[in-house]
Amino acid sequence: MPVREGGLDQGKVQLMRLRSLLFVPGDRPERFAKAAGSGADAIILDLEDSVSLANKDAARRAIADYLSGTREVITLVRVNPLDGHMTAADVAAIAGARPDAIMLPKAEGAPSIQQLDTILRSESARDVSLPPILPIATETPAAIFTLGSYREVKDRLVGLTWGAEDLPAAIGATTSRQADGSYTSPYEVARALTLFAAHSAGVAAVDTVFPAIKDEVGLGAYAGRARRDGFTGMMAIHPSQVAPINAAFTPAADEVVRAQAIVDAFAANPGVGVLQVDGKMVDAPHLKQAQHILSLAD
Repeated sequence: MPVREGGLDQGKVQLMRLRSLLFVPGDRPERFAKAAGSGADAIILDLEDSVSLANKDAARRAIADYLSGTREVITLVRVNPLDGHMTAADVAAIAGARPDAIMLPKAEGAPSIQQLDTILRSESARDVSLPPILPIATETPAAIFTLGSYREVKDRLVGLTWGAEDLPAAIGATTSRQADGSYTSPYEVARALTLFAAHSAGVAAVDTVFPAIKDEVGLGAYAGRARRDGFTGMMAIHPSQVAPINAAFTPAADEVVRAQAIVDAFAANPGVGVLQVDGKMVDAPHLKQAQHILSLAD
């Protein structure tokens, strides 16, 4: 169903299931509709890394024009980081068109959210609720030590995500990945802390991008591990990545059947703490996991 003109309100966006979030350069408006039709649960119109300084103004205008129409999917805008003195110009250009959410790069905990909110309030009408925020929460060394503070601003978040490129550049590391594509130890820590920070705040935990566009097998394995570990979705950099990501974050039929069996067993035996389902013992954590799987299937 198309998103209504003017976007969704904050509460509805925060309740949306976001398996796949597809980046689109903000200065390539001819790609916006294709991205929206890719099957992604959300698209991220980018004003930061994919747009050169010379094209920032053109990208702002293109995004504002697109947002002013009827949207087919949840539409976020990634603004420029707060320390670069371009965030206010980004917000001024797009706030009136009401993006469904704002992605904030190089965020450093609750203070960054509060600073962005100050900018948003200055550009928003009084009777319009502020769009929720999706911080990229690990792109500076200082950011790692602020991850727990997102609980303080959880009502302003649509989720938390992390990045594996800016942080190594910030500290002079040569790479964040092993030869086989897996993360080196420092970046495994950053990933895990983001995962736990998101769940601590009660918001979506969104894994970072998989940069090898043509490696569908590798992407499927990566996305599968992300869901296994507790992430609820993942970002994409090409439309071809959307279907494998959606598949990875959608429970298989046999998972749903077993989850339903567990839920039904506890419903049929109220007050019982431990049951046997298909020859295996299950208890309260299994019930919680089964309920989560059924919510994903819905």
